Amino acid sequence: MVLAGQPVGVMFPTYKMLSEVWREFVNTFAPLKKDKSEQEHRLELITGGVIEMWSAEAADAVRGRKYKRLIFDECAMVGNLLDIWNAVLRPTLVDLQGDAYFKSTPKGRNGFWQLFSFGQDALNPEWKSWQFPTSANPTIPPSEIEAMRRTMPEIIYRQEVLAEFVDDQGGVFRRVQEAAVLDPREPETNRQYVAGVDVASSVDYTVVSVLDAESKEMAYLDRFNRVDYPVLIDRLAGVYRRYNLTSMTVEANSIGRPVIDELVKRGLAIVAFTTTSATKQAVIQALQAAFENGVIRVLNNPILIGELLSFESKRAPSGSFTYSAPDGMHDDCVMSLAIAWHAISAERWFFSSYD
Repeated sequence: MVLAGQPVGVMFPTYKMLSEVWREFVNTFAPLKKDKSEQEHRLELITGGVIEMWSAEAADAVRGRKYKRLIFDECAMVGNLLDIWNAVLRPTLVDLQGDAYFKSTPKGRNGFWQLFSFGQDALNPEWKSWQFPTSANPTIPPSEIEAMRRTMPEIIYRQEVLAEFVDDQGGVFRRVQEAAVLDPREPETNRQYVAGVDVASSVDYTVVSVLDAESKEMAYLDRFNRVDYPVLIDRLAGVYRRYNLTSMTVEANSIGRPVIDELVKRGLAIVAFTTTSATKQAVIQALQAAFENGVIRVLNNPILIGELLSFESKRAPSGSFTYSAPDGMHDDCVMSLAIAWHAISAERWFFSSYD
């Protein structure tokens, strides 16, 4: 990119990390150097390209720049990564329609995890993400990797060598990976299915989770957004008829109520679920227990798994818990699954109407 005459920005978590890489860049591009500023960490090349390096410790200094490419190294170390990206770095790519690369060893389910999750979502085609263990580097002897496996604590080995986003101990749902082993299944005759629906408001997603009422296994997940209202109704009705549902439990909040009314007009058996702090706590804790006790199995779907693993809880002064996705992320898959699990657990799947 820089060899083609374009400006490139490179950011690091700390000034110390920047300084170490800066020296390497200066030596590498020495034959092409036109001008250099040690104070500004700015390198101009005879190709017309420019490299500028920044520390996230003073991220606001980047405001007003224009880049064709932005590279953020070891960005998982930056606690306010999403704030820096949205408020400071993203605007620098607008004028030249540039792109950005975020590189890092995982550090739990933080801002870097959220950006990685964007790349795993087929509904975000502008994002892509990849995950490579240390063994993918051909210059590192396998014997070194094996030595680390033997001597490192497992959780450290998984994070630092296998490049895994290790579950935070404070997460709501445990044993998710053990349960997420299923592939979507076509409906079978003589099986009863129920579905839970979280209806999108604006930027969120409408999600339908279909469960086998007897085996309590997830059979299907549909997730979509930004569709016209008639298309949304048709899509929900299509899932209902495809799986010959006994009932479909739909969140009644916001636009959920008119959706429910329209589905009932079509003769579908719909159960309304009103989300309050109390009902949300109840269904989330029921789903939490299902994973903990190993009585539920779900689809091996990266978006669903990501939402489950990043879902958070906070204790209120009253002693009750509030549940939500981290800032900037979604919990539509979690709520859809929780509503579907509630429908089975409450033995409401034989109802023929709502209200």
